[in-house]
Amino acid sequence: MTSDLEVQDSAGVPAALSGRIVISVDAMGGDRGAEAVVAGMAESAAKNPDIGFILHGPKADLEPLVAKRKLTERCVIRDAGDVVTMDEKPSHVMRRGKGTSMWSTIESVRNGEAAVAVSCGNTGALMAISMVRLRKLPGVDRPAIACLWPSLNANGFSVMLDVGADIRADQRDLMQYALMGSAYARDGLGIERPRIGLLNVGTEEHKGRAELKIAYDLIETASKRADFDFHGFVEGGDIPGGEVDVIVTDGFTGNVALKTAEGTASLIRTFLTEAFKHTPLSRIAALLAMTSLRRLSKRIDPRRNNGGVFLGLNGTVVKSHGSSDATGVSSAIKLAFKLSETRFNDRLAARLSELGEADTDTQDRSATDA
Repeated sequence: MTSDLEVQDSAGVPAALSGRIVISVDAMGGDRGAEAVVAGMAESAAKNPDIGFILHGPKADLEPLVAKRKLTERCVIRDAGDVVTMDEKPSHVMRRGKGTSMWSTIESVRNGEAAVAVSCGNTGALMAISMVRLRKLPGVDRPAIACLWPSLNANGFSVMLDVGADIRADQRDLMQYALMGSAYARDGLGIERPRIGLLNVGTEEHKGRAELKIAYDLIETASKRADFDFHGFVEGGDIPGGEVDVIVTDGFTGNVALKTAEGTASLIRTFLTEAFKHTPLSRIAALLAMTSLRRLSKRIDPRRNNGGVFLGLNGTVVKSHGSSDATGVSSAIKLAFKLSETRFNDRLAARLSELGEADTDTQDRSATDA
């Protein structure tokens, strides 16, 4: 028998969640288990009365966790007994993954029940399922993962992509990343005219691989009709600076840079803790500087900047870190809510469609002239 929570409205949304922005959440697959995921949902629900959830995983395990966090009226549970583990190959998941919580999470977005999917699970498997079930937007050859990077910009962040969707990227892919990244900066961060930089081993135009030099020309041409400013090549040291709002690179380079930055942030916290515990005077100094230290800790805490967005799909997917605790999960859900609230994916699709039509018109005129 179907419960009241499972009765759906005309849009396919469970009736109990009608009027709220619904986030589809994968309860399984993260390193800390379902309890951390549900705790993160509870943090988000306490701060935002307009949010609702469809939670995917073993129902018998999830019901007491949801009840404990007083989320019963804000959350529908979809029973999915299988779990995609972190070490599973995407090809294996595609053959045998239909009964998993991850697959079920994406299906809720595909069916229009939820606006955005959030998962802490296996990145490769999540991208594979998302591409097959949601499909790519017209004109997109290779989706990308975009992350928010703490920086000296006025809003405190830059956008970087790709950070791990695919280790390869040719010149056309990099140009599409620039277009998608500018849309994310505009609608996700409120930057009216984003500044784009192409990551390279130097800022000189003659440096870098052949595809980077071609991508440079493609992005520069696209900037004239896509409402962004192309800054040219940038180096690794420019990533946290304030010169650009979006850093474009391939998935291999972006993922290495991201993991290096997270490790460095952790190292800085460790060094500061050791330094302020070293002598009685340093402990007193730590007490006097406590407010400033807490502010710094929040700025460099990866949990508070958590959530990589899959760009280029017919649906929005946010990938949370596998090691996310409640704070990290809540941060990813907050990002998912904001993207849904601004109808980010619809705007991105419209922008790519406009640019694709412009490219076709240009090619047709060139062929006629020839």
